[in-house]
Amino acid sequence: MLWHALGAKTVYLINRNVHVESVRDDVETLVLDAQVLHEILNDTDPGKKAREIEIKLVARLRKHANNPTFIALGERLEKIRERHEQGFLTSLEFLKAILEVARDVVEAERTVDPEEERDQAREALTELFNEAKSKGTHIIVERVVNDIDEIVRKVRFPDWQHTSQGERLVQKVLRRTLLKYKLHTDQELFDRAYAYIRQYY
Repeated sequence: MLWHALGAKTVYLINRNVHVESVRDDVETLVLDAQVLHEILNDTDPGKKAREIEIKLVARLRKHANNPTFIALGERLEKIRERHEQGFLTSLEFLKAILEVARDVVEAERTVDPEEERDQAREALTELFNEAKSKGTHIIVERVVNDIDEIVRKVRFPDWQHTSQGERLVQKVLRRTLLKYKLHTDQELFDRAYAYIRQYY
């Protein structure tokens, strides 16, 4: 639902940039540090800075894709982008509006129950492996999901999705777990499982 809330252009922007090493997930610093905020608002290219923050915001919103609060924030972000593209907002007004959404995203994240997020991650993986099981693959879904959940939580670290080291490490433990259940030859299964892990963990 979140991706329906965000327009095609925004999704294209994220898909094109979300794996870039320089894109850091430091939204809290952007909106909570007065000095950083002052520097951003006085940037010589506010439009470019707003786009950079938009990329970071959507990466954050992806982690809460089934939460109505974040879906609404995604819709708000999309409307702001559309108003800017239609010429109703100057580059500076666009940047200020983006920063307001960023502040609200940070506030909303403080109310998220970690257990609820963990349940969403496990539900997504369970659904994925149930599909694999229905294709005739003999696997014990609950055991696979438990193993993935446990090992990923052990090796992950803050912002791991935005570093080559973090991505390689998580991909390695995922492949090792799939190998344990003889699922390592299914590249589509690996790609989808990794996408869920990247989103929820």
